Amino acid sequence: MNIYGIKNCNTVKKALDWLKENHIEYTFHDFKKEGVSVEKLQDWSSKAGYEKLLNKHGLTWKQLDADKKASIIGEAEALQLLHDKSSMIKRPVLEIGEKVVLGFEEKVYQMLFL
Repeated sequence: MNIYGIKNCNTVKKALDWLKENHIEYTFHDFKKEGVSVEKLQDWSSKAGYEKLLNKHGLTWKQLDADKKASIIGEAEALQLLHDKSSMIKRPVLEIGEKVVLGFEEKVYQMLFL
């Protein structure tokens, strides 16, 4: 099982803390430090949808100029933006088997692991 995110993100911290408290082993990938490949983004997009992968509620999206926002008209543009600005990826991204779970909701994690 892999979990992707940014170490200093509060939502990622909650997910990692929950996994530790429940003695669930995982591998953490900090995509702010280690990056994330276009291929990985395409894989996540095929499983969860690029619309859900692109976090439009975060500060990075809000700081984009209107022209840049308007240019995101499909998957290719969205994934390139996510590759260039990984802080815009909805996080954490949990890979468990062939499944991808975006964000952290304790109830979802309980259903997956307990």
